[in-house]
Amino acid sequence: MTGNRKFFPFALLAFCAHSLSGQIPSPAAQSAPKEASPKEANPQDPFNRLSPQGSVVSFLEACRAGNFERASRYLNLRQMPRDQRLNDGPRLAQQLGRILDRDASFDVADLSRDPRGDLSDGLPPDRERVGSYQVGGKTLELQLEHSTLRSGLSVWVFSSDSVDLIPELAQVTSGSTIEKYLPTALVSWTLAGIPAWRWIALALLMIAVAALSRALERLGIIVLRPAVRALVPKFETSLLRAIAGPAQLLLAGVFLRAGVEWIEPPALLRLYLARFCTLLIIVGAGWFFANTADLILEQIRLRLEARRSTLSRSALPLVSRVIKITIFVFAATAVLGSWGYNTSTIWAGLGIGGIAVALAAQKTIENLFGGVAVVSDRPVTVGDFCKFGDRVGTVEDIGLRSTRVRTLDRTLVSIPNSEFSSMVLENFSQRDKVWFHPTLNLRRDTRPDQVRSILDAIRRILTEDPKVETGTLPVRFIGAGSYSLDVEVFAYIRTADYDEFLKIQQDLLLRIMDAISAAGTALALPTQASVFYSDDRQPAPAEELAGNRR
Repeated sequence: MTGNRKFFPFALLAFCAHSLSGQIPSPAAQSAPKEASPKEANPQDPFNRLSPQGSVVSFLEACRAGNFERASRYLNLRQMPRDQRLNDGPRLAQQLGRILDRDASFDVADLSRDPRGDLSDGLPPDRERVGSYQVGGKTLELQLEHSTLRSGLSVWVFSSDSVDLIPELAQVTSGSTIEKYLPTALVSWTLAGIPAWRWIALALLMIAVAALSRALERLGIIVLRPAVRALVPKFETSLLRAIAGPAQLLLAGVFLRAGVEWIEPPALLRLYLARFCTLLIIVGAGWFFANTADLILEQIRLRLEARRSTLSRSALPLVSRVIKITIFVFAATAVLGSWGYNTSTIWAGLGIGGIAVALAAQKTIENLFGGVAVVSDRPVTVGDFCKFGDRVGTVEDIGLRSTRVRTLDRTLVSIPNSEFSSMVLENFSQRDKVWFHPTLNLRRDTRPDQVRSILDAIRRILTEDPKVETGTLPVRFIGAGSYSLDVEVFAYIRTADYDEFLKIQQDLLLRIMDAISAAGTALALPTQASVFYSDDRQPAPAEELAGNRR
């Protein structure tokens, strides 16, 4: 189970990496208002202005790309003359982009993704608050308004009164305090629209966060070690190891989030960095819960093994996998929810899609329930030597899809759980004793008194051995066969160890052979006689017949 501890956070990071690299889902894909007209049943806006969040994100992306003419499409400039709109629109869009980038309290993730906007913010239904600023003792607000275009499409754009406030707000937020003390090259040279000094500061911040979180994690272990040693000395190493990795990730997420506020990155980069910090925190929490589950299951396993319970070798690994998959699903859902995705829609989609997946993956589901059936019913457990079908081997693992058995040829056979659970399984490891049941074939010329002597001798051999369990008639004469007189032995060897059984059986058989020899007879061998006829159809001489026997 220790390998799974390291695997879980990396698996979750891999799952979420694609979502992190992507942007907020296109608002064009969002659903239309409930009372949409037929013309608006499937609204399409090339500028992605169907929701407040989508409109602001697309505006910031246009600003980051330096396409301020496109960015001006997100401003309500209808009150301006056409010529002034073409000249001043890009300049105002550029200034607004800088205002939002330099506002450390602005978080685009707080904006509504609903095409109707946030109806509980105390503003009119067609208004959405973007930011609030204190200037000269009064409060100035940037707001979006729900405007209807001549085509009939309803979009969210920055309101005309907010556009009028842009020049005033641009003077208040004209520059960063830190930039006044930096070389001009670090401020003027930009990458993706972001000054070079911010990229350098971000890289240094990440290095510092990694070093600081590592140092605090080690310091925390040193501080906690005496307390853990005093309270749970048996779990000292495993408990501290379970806390160390997750604690480092959690600290890194918290410190990075605090450091980002100091660097004051642009609004769009601030959104992605906040999401990355959230990812680190949730992964750290999920990793911690997975390690905690491992610790609890390990202690259960040790207690079950102390009681010689076979449940620890089959059920606990399966339980561990189910718990970790559950933690992974909840962690992934928490990440997506914190990034602004509608998790209820995702769960609903998974429920509907799950029906289709269930129909398409019937064998996989059969194998899953087959594994649960094998673990719950326990016809065999991990480590058992059993017969399945016409093969025998030792069960090495009972997984979610298949059971793996090591055969006597030392090959590993994987059997789907749906098939394995329906097989007739003979579990040799569950025997409390082994059946000793040879049939002795005495020669046909054995006399009755010799048979009686052999029966008495074998009965004494069996009853005198403390490892042999006999009934009222452990040896009996069962009749005459085609070439022998048959004697049946029926007893049990009191051992579950098959190697010990083979050793006792060998000793018993040798002693029985001695008893047969002492009675003056022997075991019979199948014989066949060939009779040859001469031309007059008379049998050949007896001495010739004897020579042809075999």
